[in-house]
Amino acid sequence: MFLIAPVNASAADATAAKVPLKAAAAEPADDEGAFDKPSVLPDTPGRAALREAGIRMRAIYTGDLFTTLSGGISRGTTFGGRLDLGFEADLEKLAGWKGATFHVNAFLIHGRGQTGDHLGNLFAITNAEATPAARLFELWLEQKIGTLGSIRIGQLAADSEFIASDRAGLFVNGTFGWPGITAANLPSGGPAYPLATPGARLELDFGETTKFRFGVFNGDPAGPAGPLGNPDPQRRNSDGLAFRTNDGAFLITELEQKYKLGGLPGTVKVGAWYHTGNFADQRFDNTGLSLANPLSTGIPANLRANWGPYAVIDQTVMKLPGNAKEDRNVGVFARISASPDDRSLVSFYADTGVVVKGPFASRPNDTFGIGFAYAKISDRARGLDQDTAAFGTVGYPIRDYEALIEVSYKYQVVDGWTIQPDFQYVMHPGGNVPNPNDPTQTITVKNAAVFGVRTTVQF
Repeated sequence: MFLIAPVNASAADATAAKVPLKAAAAEPADDEGAFDKPSVLPDTPGRAALREAGIRMRAIYTGDLFTTLSGGISRGTTFGGRLDLGFEADLEKLAGWKGATFHVNAFLIHGRGQTGDHLGNLFAITNAEATPAARLFELWLEQKIGTLGSIRIGQLAADSEFIASDRAGLFVNGTFGWPGITAANLPSGGPAYPLATPGARLELDFGETTKFRFGVFNGDPAGPAGPLGNPDPQRRNSDGLAFRTNDGAFLITELEQKYKLGGLPGTVKVGAWYHTGNFADQRFDNTGLSLANPLSTGIPANLRANWGPYAVIDQTVMKLPGNAKEDRNVGVFARISASPDDRSLVSFYADTGVVVKGPFASRPNDTFGIGFAYAKISDRARGLDQDTAAFGTVGYPIRDYEALIEVSYKYQVVDGWTIQPDFQYVMHPGGNVPNPNDPTQTITVKNAAVFGVRTTVQF
């Protein structure tokens, strides 16, 4: 697998210059609503009895067949998939524990992906792409606090509740879930698919339209690689059972407000995250020399903490003819975020898109969308490339940005089964980095056109 820039930004891992991609989930793999989605299987008396007793189970299979049509590092076709097994128990019904819920889910991940095999880009082509493994994901206990909200404690993933856009969940590319800026700047990509980590989350409800969330997580779900460690964070925590608690803290807070604009519903979220750990300077070593300087120690300067504010908006802009159950509509979404230049690979990120639910009257359960995402490589990282060119690699490319256009159509075959043709055009994969197959290191990875089909089945 290829990745041009380090995903784990901690100083301890700075010696690992190229590490496999930490995929980001566009549609949170641990989506609580998944338990309520229709199944391809008939609702038997046994399943109904379990629900009545407070026990819910799910099995969702996602399969992705994609090919690089042009550009990238190489051309080729990959198939990868994920089986998500989930179990949830209402402890009030089962044991009389009022307001308590127990949840666990695990993944069986197999196959290969375009980002790892052919592109080396920052935005994972599919949100299911990950190192093949059988792994525990989330394992938590939630306690409701009357009508005030709830507390959740256990092994958690931040991408299931924070920085999330409901409409962006249509798209296959990973950046439309856990955005590319957090996946690139946080150690091991942060607490997001496929790596959850011990933590706690508080959610407070202020009426029906306002929510406040605060989460604190272990700072690195895989732990530092060190000079001789495995550069792949997913292999450092290969089964999801590391349960690490000594890697600093990742804190995130978010305020959500629902509203209506001209009678059409919308949601706005504002938030920020803060990481207490150490981060590697993107350009200078611990003596102040450029890391590209032949006299450099090769050890990046150690910078304390990293952070990033963000905002998310989802807005329905048009209702389409149909009954209330169908809810055909056109909506837009947008997200924006930034991080400090000196310790972050990506200093600015934005995405946006248009999503049509029920694009045709005869297909009210289909969804069509066009999305765009952009990540700016920090000036400090660009400065390192300029130094690399100045110290001898004449013509070495200067990183600038990665951008993506995705067009996707989700077709419902029957309840519980969808097929989703998907096209993506990736501009400046990896941020305009050298092609690893070029010995001169002066030819960049070319813009890539990728086409594929996703199938999702809920049992």
